[in-house]
Formats: sequence, structure tokens, C-alpha cells
Amino acid sequence: MDRARTSGTIRPGKRSPMQATPTRTRDAEATKARILAAAKGEFSRLGLAGARVDEIAEKARANKRMIYHYFGSKEDLFRAVLEAAYLDIREAEQALNLDALPPREALETLVRFTWDYYLENPEFIRLVNSANLHEGRHLEGSLPLREASRGYVDMVGRILDRGVAEGVFRAGVDPVQLNITIAAIGYYYLTNRYSGKILFERDYVTPEALEARLAFNIETILSVVLTRD
Repeated sequence: MDRARTSGTIRPGKRSPMQATPTRTRDAEATKARILAAAKGEFSRLGLAGARVDEIAEKARANKRMIYHYFGSKEDLFRAVLEAAYLDIREAEQALNLDALPPREALETLVRFTWDYYLENPEFIRLVNSANLHEGRHLEGSLPLREASRGYVDMVGRILDRGVAEGVFRAGVDPVQLNITIAAIGYYYLTNRYSGKILFERDYVTPEALEARLAFNIETILSVVLTRD
């Protein structure tokens, strides 16, 4: 009798189910990552209504069946892309380690980071536009996103509290309101750069204009929080 059969030995060239699982898992994760990357490009470019699953599948080197298998529907895929986009910026903010910086430097670093992030990730701004076009309903129910946003607000709150304790910042600044302002002064400038160029006869995105705007953003935020004589 074949001893390999009776002893349970795996013949050369074959893998046990347990041995094959890590490879299948890696392949699945790689496929999902390609789908998300392709979907991010399509949704940021064309929005939910304009993006086509066929195009996403082709660019992801996957098939529609796999997209529906992993994400459920086109709207669910859109929801996953939005969640990932917001979590990416929240993760990058936490990686700044602002708690280790003096409060004024920490706040300036955050303003600079936000500005640079918008410039380096224009698809993020377009996805935010698309999310709000649908009244934010694709963000509802995302616990990871809520937790990440709370962590961000707590981080800004700690910067403000340290600044108040050191006599650098005035008391009473709402960290949520401050975050809205930090985001808005960069977001509005970049989303309106085409109309602004016509209306104000100024190119918004020359290197000189971008540096001037960043300096203005930092000055604006500091004017909100610094102690007043």
C-alpha cells in the first residue's frame, strides 16, 4: 500500500488547505486593493453616477463578479472608497506626532500639512465634493470614520489646551470649529481656482501664489487662537 496515502503525507507539488490559505488571502487583499485604487480614480474623476463598474474592473485587472463579491454593489464600493479616503488623511495627521511639538509649531505644522495634502491629493477634494453632493449618506454608519474623526478632534483639542496652559493661545477655541476653518481656507481656494482666475485676474496655482496662500492660511489660523493683547 502507498505509505504516502496512509500516513497523510502531502505529495510534492501539492499544498494542504492550511498552507494555501495565506497565499489566497494575500491574493484577495491585493485584488481588493487594486479595485479600491481603480475605483478611487474613477469616482474622483466622474462621481458616483458617472463611474462605470466595467471601467473599474478593467483598470483593476479584475472582473465585475469580483467587485460585487468583495464590495456588494457600486454604491457600497463608493462608500468604501470614501471611507478609505477620509481614513487616509486622518492616519497621516496622526503620524505627524503633533503632541511632541510646542503648541504654536504644532498648529502651524497641521495647517501646512493640510494644505500640502490637498495639493498632493487632488482626488481627495473631488471625493469630498462627491460625498457632499449625496448629502453625506455614504459616510453614515462608518464607525472607523467616526472614531478617527474623534481622535483628530481630540488631537487638536490637546494642542489648544497646551497652548492655553502655556499662555500662548486664548481659551475657548472650539477644536471642531478650528478644524472646519483650517480645511475651508485651503479647500475653497483650490476648488475655486478656475473661477477665481477669471474673476480676480490672478493665477491661483503658480508657485508664488501657492506659497503666499499658505502663509496667509497660517497667519489666519494663528490670529484665531493666539492670545490678544
